[in-house]
Amino acid sequence: MRFPRLAITLGDPAGIGPEVILKALADPAMTSNCEITIVGSRPVLEKTYQTLLAQGVSEPLADPDRLTLLDVGLDQDTEQQLVWGQSTIVSGAASYEYLETAIAHALVGDFQGIVTGPIAKSAWKAAGFHYPGQTELLAERAGVERFGMLFVARSPYTGWTLRTLLATTHIPLAEVPKTLNPDLMTQKLELLVECLQQDFGLATPTIAIAGLNPHSGEQGQLGTEEQTWLIPWLQEMRDRFPQLHLDGPIPPDTLWVNPGQAWFGPQSANSKLKTQNSKLKTPAAADAYLALYHDQGLIPVKLMAFDCAVNTSIGLPFVRTSPDHGTAFDIAGQGIADASSMQAAIGLAAELSRQRVQPLALSV
Repeated sequence: MRFPRLAITLGDPAGIGPEVILKALADPAMTSNCEITIVGSRPVLEKTYQTLLAQGVSEPLADPDRLTLLDVGLDQDTEQQLVWGQSTIVSGAASYEYLETAIAHALVGDFQGIVTGPIAKSAWKAAGFHYPGQTELLAERAGVERFGMLFVARSPYTGWTLRTLLATTHIPLAEVPKTLNPDLMTQKLELLVECLQQDFGLATPTIAIAGLNPHSGEQGQLGTEEQTWLIPWLQEMRDRFPQLHLDGPIPPDTLWVNPGQAWFGPQSANSKLKTQNSKLKTPAAADAYLALYHDQGLIPVKLMAFDCAVNTSIGLPFVRTSPDHGTAFDIAGQGIADASSMQAAIGLAAELSRQRVQPLALSV
């Protein structure tokens, strides 16, 4: 089978994107099962490489001259305005152009997946590009209306895989109850099921669904959304998808107990669980978790997997992953950025791309 072809965008050139890419690609394992093309500006990559070498960075670095690069040219004046740690119109415009270029090539089949470097949403806005984030631009250019943000991480302690989908993303907390409804939840659940089956080979997944209110509303005493529509919707979904195991709505404060035990291993469980078979990773850990709003899903993800979580956009005609961190302007150009999440994003993009090209037999 031919290796999948992946594009990696530099992200905001004033951030840590170029650094973590050079560090990540220094590991031969990153290119052992995929073909990688960097989409960005050669002067940015070369400047990053030379600066890190001069700083005596202890970690290995990929030599830009040995990488395949789809060069998005910048004029000399623009190059001079790029300063590490400074979010500007120029850096925002450059990062936007990198992503536009990668998308255009993916849509004609040049790439099976895109790994996106971190961007600054404020810099995009300053440059006149009014998107909540890269996900929305990817969806618009791909012509899809059904899409979602799935966060994936594999535990370094147990090997268990955490998958968390957000029903709502970058909206104010006060807007969450107004935005959530059965139609939206159905769309997100359908996307999640399709992803689990197509990309992860799970034919009959178990999915845990969060409640909205404390104690999932306490039978209407602490909020009525569960009683008025979330519980009836969930029963409708169980009838519609009898092959799935849908658990919920689970109170948000206890939803993450089992995933935490699955992530950290038996040593993290309470005394009762410790008496069980030590080889059991966790009781009833789900294949995926559907959180209803941004922080409900991402606080536990970042608590468990800050350095290795990967953001993947589902519902697109190609694979898209991204490290689960931002531009880190405060440390840009200092040689101290951690490339773990970028490596995880590249690895997951290669894995999912291979699965789409040559699906494995579905596992129960």
